[in-house]
Amino acid sequence: MAVFEASKEVRVKKEEEIFTLDGSVDQHGRPAIRQETGKWVAGIIILLNQGLATLAFFGVGVNLVLFLTRVLGQNNAEAANSVSKWTGTVYIFSLIGAFLSDSYWGRYKTCAVFQIIFVLGLASLSLSSYLFLLKPRGCGGRANQCAPHSSMEIGLFYLSIYLVALGNGGYQPNIATFGADQFDEEHAHEAHSKVSFFSYFYLALNLGSLFSNTIVGYFEDEGMWALGFWVSTASAFAALILFLVGTPRYRHFKPSGNPFSRFCQVIFSAVRKSRVEMPSGEESLYEVDGKEYSMNVSRRMLHTDGFKCLDRAAFITSGDFYNIEQSLRNPWRLCPITQVEEAKCILRLIPIWMCTIIYSVVFTQMASLFVEQGAAMRTTVSNFRIPPASMSSFDIISVAAFIFIYRRILDPIASRIRGTGSKGLTELQRMGVGLIIAVMAMVSAGIVECYRLRYSRKGCVHCGASSSSSLSILWQIPQYVLVGASEVFMYVGQLEFFNSQTPDGLKSFGSALCMTSISLGNYVSSLLVSIVMKISTEDNMPGWIPGNLNNGHLDRFYFLLAALTIIDFVAYVGCAKWYKCTKLERKCDGNDQENGYTA
Repeated sequence: MAVFEASKEVRVKKEEEIFTLDGSVDQHGRPAIRQETGKWVAGIIILLNQGLATLAFFGVGVNLVLFLTRVLGQNNAEAANSVSKWTGTVYIFSLIGAFLSDSYWGRYKTCAVFQIIFVLGLASLSLSSYLFLLKPRGCGGRANQCAPHSSMEIGLFYLSIYLVALGNGGYQPNIATFGADQFDEEHAHEAHSKVSFFSYFYLALNLGSLFSNTIVGYFEDEGMWALGFWVSTASAFAALILFLVGTPRYRHFKPSGNPFSRFCQVIFSAVRKSRVEMPSGEESLYEVDGKEYSMNVSRRMLHTDGFKCLDRAAFITSGDFYNIEQSLRNPWRLCPITQVEEAKCILRLIPIWMCTIIYSVVFTQMASLFVEQGAAMRTTVSNFRIPPASMSSFDIISVAAFIFIYRRILDPIASRIRGTGSKGLTELQRMGVGLIIAVMAMVSAGIVECYRLRYSRKGCVHCGASSSSSLSILWQIPQYVLVGASEVFMYVGQLEFFNSQTPDGLKSFGSALCMTSISLGNYVSSLLVSIVMKISTEDNMPGWIPGNLNNGHLDRFYFLLAALTIIDFVAYVGCAKWYKCTKLERKCDGNDQENGYTA
């Protein structure tokens, strides 16, 4: 008997080495073989895909505010608002991609479909710009304004850029999660690789944008908009081909059905039983075994004490006993514990997510007001002119440097300080550090603007853009570096946090939360600009952000953002202390506070 048990144990261990343990499958729906699928081979393909797609996206986005002012003739405030709304829409579309991925299509199909839309949008933008918008030829540079455009031409432009928004938005949250899917977190070595993947993913994103911010951005700043857009189109097409080439190597997770209906079932069932007396303990709560579990996830969620009112949805009444015995359970009357905990998880994440929106307002300034501020400074160094949008290269370099500094220096130091077995700073703690650095970035930007105004050409009536101040654009470097450092702590921490804390059936939704935070940050930024301009232009005043920044007070807007971020940080600390980690079967080892926030 002992020999039989020993041989059975050996066989199980061999199967665990052959197949993945997290429930992933190959392209044919069979259990994924560990050595033939996933890991860093698939991970590197996805990282390269992300880099090329990011190059394509930022080849359009980084200079869009200048395209709107130079080619379409919008003023600074209008262009900043247009960019904020467009960027916000990109990330709103991430919810659509996440919903389709988690519910019906799966991450691979969703990524492929939205990348095709992305390529079509870029091709349409390139054609419409070349054929209709850049008239007369050579317009769109620093000196040559383009002729007025018809409503049809402007409509075609907006259709194109919002196709780009739909394609990139639907693809972005799923590619991050799909990359993480290539590593089995139930396997010690692959679990460590999965944590590293998010840092490399954000690094690939920034390296892709580095090329677009420098080379592509330079050509666009010189008026070669069509060339820049065609380079973006070619990069997106190459990313799509590379993604499809890696198909045989990918690991997949089956979609789990509509999460919205599951959430509504929990709420409806809990309300129906609101007057039912419940005994203490978990014995009276309903759960099904893994084989019968209808949500198709590989791990069940363990019961937690928060939101006890929702536990009523899993409480087994006398009428439920009969239905269970007859296999007639009504999901709108009785929900498994895992389904209830999934709803609790969403409710717990919302306060943390809301506290990240103000940070995204700070982040979005790089694509709008930072560029306009740089354009109003001295942009020449010796005989070389620095395109204002290319200054975001310092943000990218900062991200790359701080990823290395954090992973190799700060994280080991934090681990030693916190004690044996600690993983260093938790995701929530890193997000808090990101908020603090964001305050420093806005203060730095405000101080630079104060000095830019001091050295501005007060008597220059028509110099609303380049060289309206003698202060060098290089003084913007500190604010870009600080924003980059804050991204490493905030956005990489966010990716890891939402991916680890969402249940198996909502992984893409977790990544979409990160992007939706950026989306709402752009909309809030647009709203703030509108409110500030409305208030500051009363009594015939030029306002804080006029067409000629020399007549405004952009510094006050930056200091306002710094103050709002401080208030947001205080609220965030309270939410982070309240948060309790999600408990997943075979994943949460009892050290639940590891995901908590310690002041």
